[in-house]
Amino acid sequence: MPTTRGWAAVGAALALAVLWAGFGEDLLLALAVFLIAAVLGGMIYVRLAGPRLVLRREVNPSQLHDGERALVDLTLQSRRKVFRVTVEDRVHGLGAAQFVADRVADGDLMAGRYEVLCRPRGVYRIGPAKVTIGDPLGFTEAVSTFGSVDRIVVYPRVETLSGVPTGRGQDQTINTARASFWHTGGEDFYTLREYHQGDDLRKVHWPSSAKFDELMIKQLEMPWQSRAFIVLDPRVEPHFSAESFEQAVRGAASVLRHLFTSGYTPTIWAGNGNGTVVSNSEAYSHAMEELATIRPERDLNLRHLVSRLRRSGMAGGVLVVVTGAPDDADLAAVQLLSQDFYRTVVLSVSDGDADPLVGFARIGALVVRTTPDGTWAEAWRNTMEHGWSTASAG
Repeated sequence: MPTTRGWAAVGAALALAVLWAGFGEDLLLALAVFLIAAVLGGMIYVRLAGPRLVLRREVNPSQLHDGERALVDLTLQSRRKVFRVTVEDRVHGLGAAQFVADRVADGDLMAGRYEVLCRPRGVYRIGPAKVTIGDPLGFTEAVSTFGSVDRIVVYPRVETLSGVPTGRGQDQTINTARASFWHTGGEDFYTLREYHQGDDLRKVHWPSSAKFDELMIKQLEMPWQSRAFIVLDPRVEPHFSAESFEQAVRGAASVLRHLFTSGYTPTIWAGNGNGTVVSNSEAYSHAMEELATIRPERDLNLRHLVSRLRRSGMAGGVLVVVTGAPDDADLAAVQLLSQDFYRTVVLSVSDGDADPLVGFARIGALVVRTTPDGTWAEAWRNTMEHGWSTASAG
């Protein structure tokens, strides 16, 4: 199609044709014909000389946290001579980068790099790249798309936490402030279950998979004190602003990373199914991607969902519930779930008074509180130190 310059040439040609009709000067007609022919020739050129390009994209890193930057490297190689090449690579929702070359010879390699500020959390699609080529005079251009579609996963921002809640193993006379690394040894076969995304493929039970014609995983019983259950209240009601919900998501992500790296095998639940068990790095990435895309929901029956969760057999050493300004549904959920865990921690995002949190303290829960523009690290550390000083000896 004609470019802005091409449409200007067409307009000039029409004006010259009108002047020719008025004055009869053959030179004016010749100029008009030349301009029209140049535009038509350019259209034929870009149609027949379509680009033969190989475009590759590399994103590093493709998984990162809110506020971090990713580098995107593009390489483009042409297999024929092309003019006026423009490459636009768009990160949908975050912006676009554009590269321009006046001429690319056959076999030439173009390389470009741009930086993406990844904010806010979410999953962003990159590409395909839009490549525009023009004729030598710049009167016409043709647009094509090349390259694959990649993506950037932006996890919630996390804070480095210190200290873990006191936990207890099945021997009720033993306390520990650090989970045992159950996945390094001492695993006992427990049962078989269907494969879920993120499961370790090394634990596939192939004879059973062949029998049932679907992947079956060996479920291994883990020590009781190594289990942690993180509940992110997905309701919009406890939050008085979007910033409050974002702070809760950051809190859940920070606790997930902290417990996983501290040797726990956490399960995180944010409103769907029975939660995601984080037993390896692949499952951790899957859980963090779930947190990257979570949005608050209205009119969820939290008590009903939690009751169903408890029937699924959730139990272990540590329960962490993350919410905003807690309401009666949060208190009921904590009261119900905490019966199956040795230690309960409630993370609350609130600006108001602390009266709604008194109910959690009465049932023995540790309360970590911050504001939407605050941080979790210091409040977590202070609460964990308080938990150690008040923990029973057995």
